[in-house]
Amino acid sequence: MKSESLTVALITDVFPTRGDEERLLDHLREARSRGAQLAVLPELPLNRWAPVSQVPSDGDAEPPYGPRESAMAVAARATGLAVLGGAIVRDPGNGRRHNTAVLFDSTGEELLRYRKIHLPDEEGYWEAHHYEAGEELRAPVGFAGWSVGVQVCSDANRPQGCNALAAMGAEVILLPRATPAETYPRWRLVLRANAVTSCAYVVSVNRPGTRSQGIIGGPSMVADPSGEVLLETRDPVATVSLEKAVLEQARQEYPGYLDVRADVYARAWREAREGRNR
Repeated sequence: MKSESLTVALITDVFPTRGDEERLLDHLREARSRGAQLAVLPELPLNRWAPVSQVPSDGDAEPPYGPRESAMAVAARATGLAVLGGAIVRDPGNGRRHNTAVLFDSTGEELLRYRKIHLPDEEGYWEAHHYEAGEELRAPVGFAGWSVGVQVCSDANRPQGCNALAAMGAEVILLPRATPAETYPRWRLVLRANAVTSCAYVVSVNRPGTRSQGIIGGPSMVADPSGEVLLETRDPVATVSLEKAVLEQARQEYPGYLDVRADVYARAWREAREGRNR
């Protein structure tokens, strides 16, 4: 069934200790009371920000459906909200770790699982020391009559990911992140550009500086398909309504109506890869 609007909650907070789980539930209940159908948490919301150090800890990772994932699934079911969260997930077969975003529906069932593809490796963000890059762009999934895609933080700076998700039908792209306040103007530009070039809503939720070892901060934000910023907030709970009519109008106008030409770009990427391998 087609739904003309989707109300999304931005939860600009993190919950790295057991005692934080009730606060997560409180935030989700508040979001639900405001009419939210879907809540987006920041990058690795139940983890401390481990990449501040180059040294990984075994306790920062968990197997699939481990305690952090299970806590998010339980919170979704308890509050009747779909929830996008994530964890550092260890592959039980080979021991490799990935920064993994997981979208749960309102019953706590998994809808989508995505491994972050582009990993920073610099002061305060030693992510490549903690987990490996993902290898697959996951197709959008249906939720409440909308097509939903997922990227994570640095993936936005390689916009072909958002563009490909939109070409696969994504109407809204959820993009949790962990970024410093001083670089927010650049992130704001990138996220708006991704919305325009993908012709999709982009919803990006940041970790708050107060709970992320002091190196992370700056607003969460939502951009519509024309690049207009609908919401910019540091509040722990904020909501925004996305409208199908806005999306459909943007896709009829420039640049929304331009052909995707996946064949042309696929050839170009193959040639670029072959050129590097020569």
